[in-house]
Amino acid sequence: MERHIIIFGILFTLLFPVTAEAFPFGKKITGLEESAQALCGPGGMTITPNGSYIISCHQFFNPEMKVMRMSKDGIWEPFPNRAMNTGEGNAPLVFDSVLGIECDKEGIVWMLDNGRRSEKQPKLIAWNTKKKRLHRVIPITEAALVETSFLDDLALDPEEPFIYLADPAAGDDAALLVVDLVTGLSRRVLHGDYAVRAEKIGLQMDGKPVVVKRPDGRQVKPLSGVNPITVDKKGKWLFFGPMNSRILYQIPTKDLRNPDLLEAELAGRIKRVSGQKPIACSMSIDSKGNIYFADIQRHAITYISVADQRLHNLITDSRILWPDGLCFGTDGKLHFFTSQLNRTAIFNGGKDRTQPPFWIFKIKALASGTVGR
Repeated sequence: MERHIIIFGILFTLLFPVTAEAFPFGKKITGLEESAQALCGPGGMTITPNGSYIISCHQFFNPEMKVMRMSKDGIWEPFPNRAMNTGEGNAPLVFDSVLGIECDKEGIVWMLDNGRRSEKQPKLIAWNTKKKRLHRVIPITEAALVETSFLDDLALDPEEPFIYLADPAAGDDAALLVVDLVTGLSRRVLHGDYAVRAEKIGLQMDGKPVVVKRPDGRQVKPLSGVNPITVDKKGKWLFFGPMNSRILYQIPTKDLRNPDLLEAELAGRIKRVSGQKPIACSMSIDSKGNIYFADIQRHAITYISVADQRLHNLITDSRILWPDGLCFGTDGKLHFFTSQLNRTAIFNGGKDRTQPPFWIFKIKALASGTVGR
């Protein structure tokens, strides 16, 4: 158990507080809407072409159900069924710890099971919501993993049969993974590169630093590597950055897909987008190229404008407690949830201080976005 706490804890830390005045902010946009309440502490979220919310239940909450779906009539249920969540009835496939989740334009929901609750092999699990059947299971190649791997986020390529994964690992051994959907093979790229390693900046919430307290009483102050990631609507660029970092990067997806490039050559294709990225573990991109962040420290949704590459404020609200799960819905609006992750037992000496409900919000963005890739 202690090993699990240390591994989980390496994703989040604090060294220096960052104030909201550090970056310029544009005009505040009002209009935050309460859309729904998650039935579990959420870890990831996607929206299907028919408008249903699907959330992964964060393993920090030790949930019975790993993935849940809310239909348009407001009913929450295990997704895709109870057996795959609990193992009842000798189910041949059972979720362990799903975090990253994204739906494609065909209604296929891709779920990233990092396997860290029970030390199982990480895998991608795809479920076809239209045909209501298992679409595919892709185990992550062992050679693409390290001992501290904690696969967290995924981004679907909208044009090519590839999926990109974020592995913040233990910080210095962070990397991106490239999954070829034709061969089913995974490659680890940019392992330990400066662009995927965390900077020594950190996080304060509710007036105190976010830290992990070990069973022996010592506090662990790790740093989180690469997370979040997203792909632009044309599939040309992958945008990424460490959670604990001020820098947002981009790299051509065609170069990530090229197995013949040496690591040094691939690293040379990285471009710096902005030095004003907030501390965040979720981001999304609209049809115009504006990039939105679930800005944890500011209780806000912020964005880097395609026009000036600077950070601006979209909405700040005291109800936004550790925002995550940014995605566009069928209404063209930006949807996200509040996880209260800093109040979970792992950050509070074993005591769960969360205060449900876990709100799902939506807000009008600068430009519309689409469901699926």
